Amino acid sequence: MPTCYIIDDEPIAIDIIRRYLNKLDDFEVKASFEEPLEAFQALKKEPVDLIFLDIQMPGLSGLEMLKALTHKPAVILTTAHRDYALEGFELDVTDYLLKPIEFQRFLKAIDKYLERQRPVPTAAVTPSEASILVRANRKSIRVRLSDILYIEGLKDYVKIILPQETLLTKELIGEIEQRLPSEQFSRIHRSFIVPRDKIDAFTAMDVEIGKYEIPIGRTYKEAFMKWIEKRG
Repeated sequence: MPTCYIIDDEPIAIDIIRRYLNKLDDFEVKASFEEPLEAFQALKKEPVDLIFLDIQMPGLSGLEMLKALTHKPAVILTTAHRDYALEGFELDVTDYLLKPIEFQRFLKAIDKYLERQRPVPTAAVTPSEASILVRANRKSIRVRLSDILYIEGLKDYVKIILPQETLLTKELIGEIEQRLPSEQFSRIHRSFIVPRDKIDAFTAMDVEIGKYEIPIGRTYKEAFMKWIEKRG
């Protein structure tokens, strides 16, 4: 049974969410908080599975509190303002509910939470079926590794170049590198990762993948050339 906290400086808003949750059999409201700092301390002492978090609160906003948490539960944001939607999704929240919250819309947010909790099948997959999940265009997108042409890092963002589109996701290139199989992908530059089987040609300065020319960084050249030599 998922456990929940409701965090909102408006008692009426807390009552509405509590009433909605009481209509569901599988959720337990452990506590509610009108003071965000009190909720922050409670989360450190007794974590829960899901929090309903208001954004605009005195002293500490919901987004500030979320950024300060080391171990984050699933989060459904609640607010009367649309302006924070993009920032909320960049923090990988489950959903974003606008007040006044209708029960039907509330149920949709619960469905999103439950969908995220379903375990990923562990059946063996072929290389062409292997994939990673990335957050782009305000949704989670499954990207097949075999579709990736190359990956480019742009400060706090990463561009994933695919045959028919380019995805932009807020992730460091080092983070996405750790999620890729090292036997299939090579970091050839501070800002570029390439799939080895997509390389059509190369020089000491760059590699070619289709119409793209991707530079080889000085720091990564030796490792790349060693791999080329082993490949024969």
